[in-house]
Amino acid sequence: MLVVGLVLLSIINSSVPAGKSEMTEEEEIDLMIAEEENRNMNTLASILTGVGFLLVLISFGARRKNKGAVKKEEKKPTT
Repeated sequence: MLVVGLVLLSIINSSVPAGKSEMTEEEEIDLMIAEEENRNMNTLASILTGVGFLLVLISFGARRKNKGAVKKEEKKPTT
């Protein structure tokens, strides 16, 4: 998820809609819609990247640490 999110972020950020100096009102509205769609897709890709990063952190923290652990043995008191 982390890698997919980063790839999507790079693709989305490389294709930013651009306007021209002499645009009609309809073209301006289309440009604003395209900019908002780009912003929303960027937000979703950022969320995907964040969730992937959290899963990586959780997977490192959830590993068992039994290798090399010293077992404690209780000694019974002698009477």
